[in-house]
Amino acid sequence: MSRGAGTAGAGAAVPVNALGRHLALIGFMGAGKTTIAPEVAARLDRKVVELDAEIAGSTGEALGAFGGKGEAFFRVQEAQHALAALGAREAAVVSFGGGAVTSPSVQEGLGRGAFTVLLDVEVGEAWRRVGGSRPLAQDEQQFRSLYAERDGLYRSTADAVVRSGDSDGVVLAAAGVHHELGALERLGELVPGDGPVALVADATVMGIHGATAQTALGDRLVSRHELPSGEQAKHLAVVGRLWSELRLDRTGTVVALGGGALTDVTGFAASTYLRGVPWVAVPTTLVGQVDAGIGGKTAIDIPEGKNLAGAFHWPARVVIDELLLETLPERERRQGLAELVKTELLAGRPLDVRGAAAYKAALCVRDPHDRRPRAWLNLGHTFAHALEAAAGFELPHGEAVALGLVAALQLSGRDTKPVVDALDPRPVTVDREAAWQALLRDKKRSGDEIVIVLRGDDGPRVETRPADEVRQVLYTLIQ
Repeated sequence: MSRGAGTAGAGAAVPVNALGRHLALIGFMGAGKTTIAPEVAARLDRKVVELDAEIAGSTGEALGAFGGKGEAFFRVQEAQHALAALGAREAAVVSFGGGAVTSPSVQEGLGRGAFTVLLDVEVGEAWRRVGGSRPLAQDEQQFRSLYAERDGLYRSTADAVVRSGDSDGVVLAAAGVHHELGALERLGELVPGDGPVALVADATVMGIHGATAQTALGDRLVSRHELPSGEQAKHLAVVGRLWSELRLDRTGTVVALGGGALTDVTGFAASTYLRGVPWVAVPTTLVGQVDAGIGGKTAIDIPEGKNLAGAFHWPARVVIDELLLETLPERERRQGLAELVKTELLAGRPLDVRGAAAYKAALCVRDPHDRRPRAWLNLGHTFAHALEAAAGFELPHGEAVALGLVAALQLSGRDTKPVVDALDPRPVTVDREAAWQALLRDKKRSGDEIVIVLRGDDGPRVETRPADEVRQVLYTLIQ
């Protein structure tokens, strides 16, 4: 088990994500660290540091060669460059040579300043990739022995383990997202820390999945709390009741098992209980798994609008188990499909659940407090939230998002057919003025203009558009 698996809690030294920390890639020769590091760095908008290349530049030796000064000299240089990279203030993606973590000083540096991901490669595949090309890869038997010797060290040093070449897996790990079929049955291992746990769900989810979660959490589970279903949970009175019922100390963790509304309100309660306790999101809906459960936005609704009271409180872990979707009613699945289509529009390519989660996770790690690129995820949502508020939050979120995507594409001057074909959005019957006033109260207003996310030829962009133009498009969504 990696050092980050099931061992980190409030105040613990072991990180649970790469927010504000270097993302370190470790692994054996041939694991693909050099190949994947630039891709991950681009997705997270971080500088990439390739330690082997830096050492080669400073020593004048070719990459992968020890030169005439030998391996001992190389290891000293490697440790110095590694510690310098880990000491830099700006969080980067740092690719480590295969032997770098054998240095105790490097291990300590990783523990202090990095979230460390092991790129796991099978030894035969590693030999196929680099055999004969490096000083320590000249003899296959010795190569295999070295692999076996280092494997345990890699795993004890890493905070997460990802398959070689899996950039989505690295991004998910960096965001503290664990994707695994059947993960609910291992929930006790996946909730960081070893303190008490409070389980929160609505009655339906508790009835379907509560027993499995309770068994998995074991003796750590100290209380269960049932909230209303859907948006009815996102009210201050519900939060107040949950605050009153919780009996955790600051070593405790709140587990939110449910859809996007449930994780919203539970995360908000966790952000304020005892001035903030850790929480874990276990989304049980498609909208939760591809969107709402990821990124630490927590909120409740007030009569004037959706999500107008909330906090950024990043989950200690997000557990995505697609088997939980098997009990999802078809209408609920369609609500999530709208968020999946939105993410595909942003990414410009087809995505599955894992890919959509990774796309959002990357943006959230880049911009945890929603100051710029994370705003792309609001594509269609300015309109959707206005329609939901005008409908008294009786309009399902996915149906509102589908309409909002049509409006955003219209303003972008782009074809709406992909959304129409996939989601078949229908105009809604709500009061136009109520919808417009809700939109004006939205968090994305800027003076007499509306800040809106559009889809350009080169990807998403944030623009301001005149209020009258936005209002005219909004009215096309209302019958």
